[in-house]
Amino acid sequence: MNKRVTIHDIARIAGVSSATVSRVLSNSSYPVSEKLRERIQQLAEEHHYIPNMIGKQLKTDRNMTIGVIIPTISNPFYASVMLGVEEIARRRGYHVLLCNSLQDGKLEEDYLQTLFEKQVKGVILSSISGNSKLISRLMKLGLQLVVIEQQLDVPDVLQIEFDYSRGGYMAASHLIEQGHRRIGYVTAPLDRPSRRLILQGFQEALRAHGLSLEDGCYQVSESESPIYTGTFEFENGKRLTRKLLELQEHPTAIFACNDLTAFGVLHELAEHQVKVPDAISVMGFDNIEFSQMVTPPLTTIKQPDYEMGKMACSMLLDKLSDVTVDSLQVMLQPKLVVRESVGKRSSG
Repeated sequence: MNKRVTIHDIARIAGVSSATVSRVLSNSSYPVSEKLRERIQQLAEEHHYIPNMIGKQLKTDRNMTIGVIIPTISNPFYASVMLGVEEIARRRGYHVLLCNSLQDGKLEEDYLQTLFEKQVKGVILSSISGNSKLISRLMKLGLQLVVIEQQLDVPDVLQIEFDYSRGGYMAASHLIEQGHRRIGYVTAPLDRPSRRLILQGFQEALRAHGLSLEDGCYQVSESESPIYTGTFEFENGKRLTRKLLELQEHPTAIFACNDLTAFGVLHELAEHQVKVPDAISVMGFDNIEFSQMVTPPLTTIKQPDYEMGKMACSMLLDKLSDVTVDSLQVMLQPKLVVRESVGKRSSG
């Protein structure tokens, strides 16, 4: 393997000091003759010189890289969040390191520790582990953190939350308003605040509309795969829908904890030749781009994923620049997106 060319190598070949090479290659205003400047730039290009950004950051104590830790980039929701993060980071001259925790709390904690050890000063985190002890310790050592989606019980941490409970309430209310009285809800394990809050909002809507909780058929996945794959939500939707179809009295509508799970519901209903929305209506949560591409197009609850990414990055970079952040906590609101997968029902 060829040795990486350094400033010192370029300086030796050019017969000048390393400081002179550094000034030229960093576009310093320090006076250097045009002939020498061109000579150094030509040598750097010929020898494929690449700046050592880590060394530069250590000298200046200014790291222009932020970290992002998400459960999985295979979920289009998080892909959209990342696009928002990268737009703001690029605009403000920062680079982004992406880490996928793969729904593994231990891996998330390892990533947090590794990013901090690599001198990354700021991290955007969608937490699976909820390890407040580790996060508090790293924050005391100087790490700046913005938490998105999942609420963390950590003092002084910047948090961008989403009103999951209201989203669950809006979804159930929409189905009830369309005449549905027996509604199934399918969800991944209730081991995260977001999933519990969606169910809570769903149940509150049933009560508010005078329905018994028995009118809701809850199917909860017992556990996620030990080795996370991007198809878990889809397969989970299929599996839980099979359970609902085994009931003596089928639901007339099924609400899923996210759009990928709803895609699994649609697939399984099609396998059983159950027409949507004629026989059973289906509703999702997130409003990922693919939700308008399936057949029928999916009615869902919109999370402002792209906007969440932009806001999280802006807040983090402001904090790193010692700009006062107006609020430690922001609550984003859901929006109902009506498409063709939910139909009216004259009787429950």
